[in-house]
Amino acid sequence: MSETVTIAKLGGQGHGEVAGAEPRRFVPFTLPGEDVEVDGDGEVARLVSVQHASPERIAPVCQHFGRCGGCALQHASPGLYGAWKRDLIITAFAQRGLDVTPEPLISVPLATRRRAVFTARRGRQAGDIILGFHAAREDVIIPLSQCPVLLPAISAALPALRALAACVVSRRKELRLHVTAADNGLAVDVSDAADDLTASQRQVAARTASQAGFVRVTLNGETLSQRDEPIITVSGVAVPLPIAAFLQATRPSEQAMAELVCTAVGKAKHVADLFAGLGTFSLALARKAKVTAVESDPVALAALTTATRHARGLKPITVRRRDLMREPLSTYELRDFDAVVFDPPRAGAAAQASMLAASRMPVVVAVSCNPATLARDARTLTDGGYTLQRLTPVDQFLFAPHVEAIAVFQI
Repeated sequence: MSETVTIAKLGGQGHGEVAGAEPRRFVPFTLPGEDVEVDGDGEVARLVSVQHASPERIAPVCQHFGRCGGCALQHASPGLYGAWKRDLIITAFAQRGLDVTPEPLISVPLATRRRAVFTARRGRQAGDIILGFHAAREDVIIPLSQCPVLLPAISAALPALRALAACVVSRRKELRLHVTAADNGLAVDVSDAADDLTASQRQVAARTASQAGFVRVTLNGETLSQRDEPIITVSGVAVPLPIAAFLQATRPSEQAMAELVCTAVGKAKHVADLFAGLGTFSLALARKAKVTAVESDPVALAALTTATRHARGLKPITVRRRDLMREPLSTYELRDFDAVVFDPPRAGAAAQASMLAASRMPVVVAVSCNPATLARDARTLTDGGYTLQRLTPVDQFLFAPHVEAIAVFQI
């Protein structure tokens, strides 16, 4: 049965929270102050209709919004949306007993996201391929005709990606297509492809990839087709893009984050870039400081090493392979540096934060896409005597319940 409820506030996932509900209930695609008709008696109810709309409600920019699970909050005004993103950080830090006032949200434009993971599977009719993103809370793929968040080059390639999927999709499971826009074309890394493809089927798939103009296509980690090595430019340096490599979601956000990090370290002469990846920060920092880049992934380090060989105008970058989750830099090793930057996976860097907290490092810059683990690591640093000087949110995940943040600490 349906019922009418009032929405009190936005939750962490971007869903509206029902006023007075105990236990808490949420309604996707709603806004504070709205009266809405819902059905379902679980934690997440289904929106039937909006009876009284908030003045902050605006028209979404995508025709798929409301069904596609990729975006949570296209229907909120820019002011409400920005406040919600900042509140994700404020709430996470408050849960760790830290009262913070983040700087204004740095936003990126539409049509700038340069990587996406699409899902594909066979339809009910022979030859029919469904390619898109999963629906919100349903095991259904929403077929995409466009996506205003993605770079136009990726949106324009949807028909070609669908054709490629048709060549390699399994009859038993879904296919994943990891698409990255490199400087010289789209790199497509396909996982969960059918493992019984014949040589003839692989040839057809390779021909389809070539005709589409993809710079590289891999199947389950093996190269199927390649017309060139994918290249990305990081802080003015050409970096070869490894298969399934991590890359910041948008170029504008990457540039903004690099500028924040470089400003934070100031005049440091030797900087440790921990969890360095392909060198998002190492290459920017090396314009004015010696850098030691530490990373566990040997492929990423090899790409960074190759890039530095051909780069000009950089101070020395030393690369070190090390699993910082298991073996963080010790307080003794940290004495070699004037500043430390760390940008760990979503799990954060608990062990390394503890070592930093016990050190006397003048400047520590923490970069994270997970406010909860960033707040945990911030608590460790502040307990060790550090002061949080600056906290800047960067909205590189448009309309999604995720936010990047750069936190600057000084002893």
